[in-house]
Amino acid sequence: MRIVAALGGNALLQRGEHPDAAVQLHHVHQAAASLAELVLAGHELVITHGNGPQIGLLAVESECDPVLTAPYPLDVLGAQTQGMIGTLLARELLNRLPGRAVTALVTHTEVDPHDGAFKHPTKFIGQQLTAERARRMERERGWTTAQDGAHRRRVVPSPRPREVLEAPAVRVLLAGGAVVICAGGGGVPVTRNPDTGRLTGVEAVVDKDLTAALLAEQLDADALLILTDVTHVFTRFGAAHPGPLVAATPEHLRALDLPEGSMRPKAEAAASFAERTGHLAAIGPLDDALGTILGTTGTTGTTVRAAVERGKPGPQALPAGPSALGALPGHATV
Repeated sequence: MRIVAALGGNALLQRGEHPDAAVQLHHVHQAAASLAELVLAGHELVITHGNGPQIGLLAVESECDPVLTAPYPLDVLGAQTQGMIGTLLARELLNRLPGRAVTALVTHTEVDPHDGAFKHPTKFIGQQLTAERARRMERERGWTTAQDGAHRRRVVPSPRPREVLEAPAVRVLLAGGAVVICAGGGGVPVTRNPDTGRLTGVEAVVDKDLTAALLAEQLDADALLILTDVTHVFTRFGAAHPGPLVAATPEHLRALDLPEGSMRPKAEAAASFAERTGHLAAIGPLDDALGTILGTTGTTGTTVRAAVERGKPGPQALPAGPSALGALPGHATV
């Protein structure tokens, strides 16, 4: 099975932690153990990851560097995070998969220059800011900030991905037996001149879950895993007793009241991939990637619409276990 696994930001840094290298190495060590299980079980694996805390940290450093006449743009900083996070993941996977090729690839994601996201920034990056510092950064640096819990954080444009440009290269690497780490932070965002074809980097951070869904579709992947710090998508989010959702149609998933900055894009990515490909899409815990594939944890399912219309068994049986509950004939589930 060809799997694209998208790691949440908690793969390297959890909320409230200092962004020290030692902290991130610890989390990567744990994530690699879960991911290696997929490879050892015989699956092809492509890994994507977030970069919000890391690109935010680099942006602050660049803004404050007195040597620079201007800070580095977000597309260049995004490429830097791909290299940094990619090498940490590759190193840990090489240690756990001796004799296996593991490659970290810097990739570019084409976006629409007219995407409305450029006028309405929503993507959180970087650390929490006090109200006073947020106002100062808005005044001095031209940042846009928004409330994130009890604090404010910087927000930047997050246009929808249109194409992962290096997908053909990823296919070649997979055919050679490599584990591939790519599309980190959603990929380096670029636009294409319609007349010349020339690519230009843009000030944005593409959502890594939507990019992962697009990449999985471009690679004809059999499954999309979105791995995070929860065991399932939960209904009644924020209530005293939230309920784990073991399966849902894309329509149901999109109708849920999910947090915009965290679970909402994950749900949209899973729903989109299931609808467009008919293959497995699952949201589950980072420490149990194999269990999410097997259906023993996570919110998961497949599309069965085409098979029902033909009056034949589904193209993929729903996984055994609790995640198979709630599948609705004639609908795509995620």
